[in-house]
Amino acid sequence: MSGGGKDRIAVFPSRMAQTVMKTRLKGAQKGHSLLKKKADALNMRFRDILKKIVENKVLMGEVMKEAAFSLAEAKFTAGDFSHTVIQNVSQAQYRVRMKKENVVGVMLPVFDATAEGPDAYDLTGLGKGGANIAKLKKNYNKVGSSIGFYLQYFTKYNISTLSWRGENVHGFFQAIELLVELATLQTCFITLDEAIKVTNRRVNAIEHVIIPRIENTLTYIVTELDEMEREEFFRMKKIQANKKKQKELEAAERAAAGVDIPAETENQPRNLLANEDDLPVLFN
Repeated sequence: MSGGGKDRIAVFPSRMAQTVMKTRLKGAQKGHSLLKKKADALNMRFRDILKKIVENKVLMGEVMKEAAFSLAEAKFTAGDFSHTVIQNVSQAQYRVRMKKENVVGVMLPVFDATAEGPDAYDLTGLGKGGANIAKLKKNYNKVGSSIGFYLQYFTKYNISTLSWRGENVHGFFQAIELLVELATLQTCFITLDEAIKVTNRRVNAIEHVIIPRIENTLTYIVTELDEMEREEFFRMKKIQANKKKQKELEAAERAAAGVDIPAETENQPRNLLANEDDLPVLFN
């Protein structure tokens, strides 16, 4: 048997098995092409997200610096207003909701910051420092020191609504949009990285394992079918040779016995109607 040392599928060599293997090979090649296109699309989106992450981190440094100065100015003019902020907290004013975006079969989480209800700190700093506190609200609407971490943490548990309370919430409102976008990008970055690795492993498995195995199986089937045809041809030749030899022996025996058979009737089938040895059948 040929092809025993190669990695192939254990099948019985036949025409039906050859047709099935050809169909499987065509499907594997089509799947490899589709997965290759999927990997290219994911890599393109991955590079775009990486570029946006770098830009947002650079921008976040500037925003955080401006917000830190605003916080220092507000505390200098209005004093320590943290107790006022804590006492006025009744419910979360800013919430982060999560939705899904489908990118070539990969579900990417997208976070969106929304404001709900009136500003609970509208009268904070009414006596003094109101202008600086308003500026602080505006600047810190972009920043939040730990929002990115919380977003990634809650994403693992499929929690779609997050809330923040306290002075940090009040102080970090202007940067929420920036950090929510950054958290979205970083989460998508991690998700795409895993999806690209899985897709590349599947592409490599099809290209270097599945397709070669099917091709080896097809080669084995073709080789075995050719060998079967040669064996069948040799068997038929041997049968014809044995028949010819048997006829020659019978002719030699008849010649030795003195029976003369015409050459023109030697190779013709016997006529059953011309048999004169049959006795007539008599009916009473």
